[in-house]
Amino acid sequence: MNFTYFIFFLAIVAGTLIMTHWAAERSKTTEQFYIASGSLTGFQNGLAIAGDYISSASFLGIIGLIAYYGFDGFLYATGFLVSYIILLLLIAEPVHSLGTYSVGDVVSSRFSGRNMRLFVAATGIIISILYLIPQLVASGLLIRLLLGVDYISSVWIIGILMTIYVVFGGMVATSWVQIIKTVLLMSGTLMLLFILLSWIKWDIPFLINQAPVNSPLGEDFFSPGNLLHNNIEMFSLMLTLILGTSGLPHILIRFLTVRNTKHARLSAISATWLIGCFYLMTLILGLGAISLVSWDALTQSDSTGNLTVFLLADVLGGDFLVAFVMAIAFATIIAVVTGLIFAATSSFAYDIYVHYLNKKDTSEKKKLLVARTTAIIIGVISIGLSIGLENTNVAYLVSLTFSLAASTIFPLLIFTFYWKRFTKIGAYIGLFSGLIISAALFLLGPEGMKLISLNNPGIVAIPIGFLGCIIGTILDPNGDRGNYQDMLMKIHTGIGVKNS
Repeated sequence: MNFTYFIFFLAIVAGTLIMTHWAAERSKTTEQFYIASGSLTGFQNGLAIAGDYISSASFLGIIGLIAYYGFDGFLYATGFLVSYIILLLLIAEPVHSLGTYSVGDVVSSRFSGRNMRLFVAATGIIISILYLIPQLVASGLLIRLLLGVDYISSVWIIGILMTIYVVFGGMVATSWVQIIKTVLLMSGTLMLLFILLSWIKWDIPFLINQAPVNSPLGEDFFSPGNLLHNNIEMFSLMLTLILGTSGLPHILIRFLTVRNTKHARLSAISATWLIGCFYLMTLILGLGAISLVSWDALTQSDSTGNLTVFLLADVLGGDFLVAFVMAIAFATIIAVVTGLIFAATSSFAYDIYVHYLNKKDTSEKKKLLVARTTAIIIGVISIGLSIGLENTNVAYLVSLTFSLAASTIFPLLIFTFYWKRFTKIGAYIGLFSGLIISAALFLLGPEGMKLISLNNPGIVAIPIGFLGCIIGTILDPNGDRGNYQDMLMKIHTGIGVKNS
């Protein structure tokens, strides 16, 4: 174990635990626990959203993908960035106006009823846990590689930490973990970028010319098709990334933590700028890695490319810079998994326990106890699944999760907000069809029975999710269309029907 790395790791853990203790004193009510009493400003929430969204796969993986595969690696970053334009234009303000504590609130503003809330909550829990698994798997592998701790212990360390943050600090701790992570991430990445540019005397054309020389791809380095050889796979991946973000519960509930729609809009704009700047920096760092680190050094250390940024930091600044980058990576992992476990917790404790099981009159203390107990249970389940899926393709799980979000929650929200004729039966069929086809594609795909070779199932699952909503509505022309006019009133004025 490298002592410098260990000290940086302890500093991150100690700092976040101290902050959680501070947050615990401010999480005494359900409103404080679930949405931090709506106390965040738009810019603070934008920082938190960026912290929630930029995962370890982005920070570690994108730089490695650019260094290994050139043009195709940057395609991932483009998809992540464009997705926030969709979120800003179509989703952010309605979610803030209609929601109280969860995505279930948002849909229930139009379609009341316990069953609708149950199915939305269950889908959100599945998405959150599926996304938790690759984050925990990646964190376990990273800690094992850098600190010499075995994989199972590594997963338990991260899993216990994230559960502590949620159980004791609620949304206050979750938000500030994410804000601090974003500040560390952006400042650290910018510092690494400046050191790189100083190293090459600010000669960016040198990186562009040197990258093809060092890469075995040669002149094809800047051409598409190095990673995604199939055009269908490429289109499917982009579609999944662009639409999937607007269906991720841990991103959507962040818009409930601000005071008004102005701050909700500012949150999305701030997050878009932060994420855009981050991915532009990863482009240059990826080029720097392939230009300054030998191809043999990259591939011998880690064939996946996840250690590329550490190898670049070692060339630029030695052990101290590597330790600093490692601390950013740990903060990144902690922030994302904390947001995910909180989203799953709120879906069960608030939507299922309070509303579906009709425990609305339960005392405030009992509701908080249920929420915190739920966080522990979901944390243990996620840890167990992550340990069992150590050898699963992490990128495939991420693609599956985004595909599931884009084929269930996203079409449900789009039609709920913008289609007057949309019916409750259409909502049910859309949710079920997206969920079932995603599960089927997973079972038949490369990580299941290997009957189909589609690594990015979004191209099939997403259209079926939308078609399910449309066909269900057409087959039920006189069905329940919900409180559409009241919902519109609330979206545009902030007043109207209360959540059921």
